[in-house]
Amino acid sequence: MSYVDRAPSARELQEVRYLFTDIDDTLTTEGKLLPQTYEALWDLSRAGIAVVPVTGGSAGWCEHIVRAWPVAAVIGESGAYCVTRRDGDVVFAYWEDAALQGERQRQHIQAIKALIAQKSKPFRIAHDQVFRLADVAIDIQGHDPHDVEDLASSIRAIGGTVAISSIHINTWIGDYNKRSMSERVLTGLFGVDPAETPAVTAFVGDSRNDAPMFGFIRNSFGVNNIIPVLSQLQHAPKWVSSQPAGLGFADIARTILHAVAERHAPIPGKNEL
Repeated sequence: MSYVDRAPSARELQEVRYLFTDIDDTLTTEGKLLPQTYEALWDLSRAGIAVVPVTGGSAGWCEHIVRAWPVAAVIGESGAYCVTRRDGDVVFAYWEDAALQGERQRQHIQAIKALIAQKSKPFRIAHDQVFRLADVAIDIQGHDPHDVEDLASSIRAIGGTVAISSIHINTWIGDYNKRSMSERVLTGLFGVDPAETPAVTAFVGDSRNDAPMFGFIRNSFGVNNIIPVLSQLQHAPKWVSSQPAGLGFADIARTILHAVAERHAPIPGKNEL
């Protein structure tokens, strides 16, 4: 478990009970969930730490995750909804009315398609768009960063909110993001007092759209592949793992687990007769 510059101390992390994390290129490594990463998720769950993936991923992806992974909830499409299990059923709790968000998406995707058609550089709507309920995702892998920024600026000019990840431009109409829905989940779902949030939460991310979470959660981590975009972040992670993607997450999970275990370890000599 090694970190770039400074490593966190056990004291800083010993109260953590909720771990929020990005998915693409944070939990996944080249699109795959490594066995070490999946085991880390189980280790966190067994230790009583609630894991909440916070992703730009689609509703279809979120439904699978909340069914199959050891997570407490999933925040999907950049904060459009929170997905949980209740009595065996999958429940979507939207930021706003589901029908309203769906209608906004239908209108926005037509505007985005028209905008893309005007661009000299070819962009494509993401292949999983059919599984999305609130946002529009555009593939950006392989595109020049300047072209990505140009498209993002054009989308903002027509009223869209934009978040750029390592794989997509995610865009939607609405006043929410990863941070705002995470705050709602903490207070509404888990009953966390906002005054306790800095001590009991941690976050792991890898890209530009994670900046709001780095600014919100004090115990914030970046996996090593975040380094190329650090200078572009309004809020940067407090610590950066020396390992990338899923291996970095596994290292960060072990750091948190060791800190929590140290807090609960018996004090030598205490209560001895």
